[in-house]
Amino acid sequence: MEKAKPFEIPKKLLWEAYQLIKSNGGAAGIDGQTIEGFEECLKDNLYKLWNRMSSGSYHPQAVRRVEIPKKSGGMRPLGIPSVTDRIAQMAAKMVFEPLLEAHFHEDSYGYRPNKSAHQALEKARERCWRNDWVIDLDIKAFFDTIDPELMMKAVRKHAPPRWVELYIQRWLKAPAQDAQGTIYVRDKGTPQGGVASPLLANLYLHYAFDMWMKRMHPDIGFERYADDIVIHCRSLAEAQELKREIERRLAECKLAVNQEKTRIIYCKDSNRTGKYEQTEFDFLGYSFQPRFVRSKQGKYFIGFTPAISRKAEKAIRDEMRSWKMHLRTDKDLGYLSGVFNPKLRGWIQYYGKFRISALRGVCKMFQRILVKWAKKKFKRLKQSWARAWNLVEKISRMEPTLFIHWELGMCK
Repeated sequence: MEKAKPFEIPKKLLWEAYQLIKSNGGAAGIDGQTIEGFEECLKDNLYKLWNRMSSGSYHPQAVRRVEIPKKSGGMRPLGIPSVTDRIAQMAAKMVFEPLLEAHFHEDSYGYRPNKSAHQALEKARERCWRNDWVIDLDIKAFFDTIDPELMMKAVRKHAPPRWVELYIQRWLKAPAQDAQGTIYVRDKGTPQGGVASPLLANLYLHYAFDMWMKRMHPDIGFERYADDIVIHCRSLAEAQELKREIERRLAECKLAVNQEKTRIIYCKDSNRTGKYEQTEFDFLGYSFQPRFVRSKQGKYFIGFTPAISRKAEKAIRDEMRSWKMHLRTDKDLGYLSGVFNPKLRGWIQYYGKFRISALRGVCKMFQRILVKWAKKKFKRLKQSWARAWNLVEKISRMEPTLFIHWELGMCK
């Protein structure tokens, strides 16, 4: 008979957590073990993890520290746990998340079931129409500065199973190791890249910001997607005073406002004609700013509306260039469609939710890449851009479902 364990963790929970981790993919941790390597002894590896977690002897490995470029410049540190630790974190998340969901604020949209970036954007657009001013709030190095004591205080408030609390505490203290093997002791923060990190970040800001706003300023609306926050105010004076209050509140929670990136924005439109320097902000890859909008009656007016941001569009163009798709002359259009159309479709589905016409430039660039591919692939088209263009256009009419921009008529 198997000896009773201090913690009752169903084996089925670890199996389900593993399946989710497998579907998410991801790189190896510091031990170099991939998901495929873990699967070579799947049953044995899952049993060992369950045994360690159930007995209380589970201790996470150091996270693998890597740096990736930020769209705004500079580098963003990521902490990649091992496959085993990702499975353990997923199991804890599956148990803890349902306990928190009922308490989270309705305007917290990031990394939550049945919540989306599009919902946050829609609500931001609606509130920008109703309110003259926005605080575009940026928290300085949020994930890296989360205080572990305050974090655990928030965790305990919701009374998760003892093993969940214990292992969250250990994950918060797990060291990081870079590519040169240098070990970094971590005394604060939760590494971006960890499975449990988004949930813990939401919990931290639930008390540091969401509930404080609900308690102190219940009449002021906001949208929060993880640490990306937009707050709507009725006057410049209200926005300035609220910004000062938020600075004090975040300091109490061991966080700081990024003064360089936090701005107060005037939501200028046809009804708000004041002259102010700051009249646009970016949120979740969209730029909110005054634009010409056509009414249902066909008349044009200035509206404060979202469309794909310049940073997001540049990132898309840079990625398309990196494909070097025009050099794939050994492949046919069916192959190119299978590889690149899902990516293009994903961009259009996300950035085309509001003002899809703003994506026409991206679609034209993709079309030009296809024409360039045709010129290189077919010798008869080598010297004639016009003939290559006409061929690709002809194919787009014959097989419009090959590429999403053909289906939508956005290739001209």
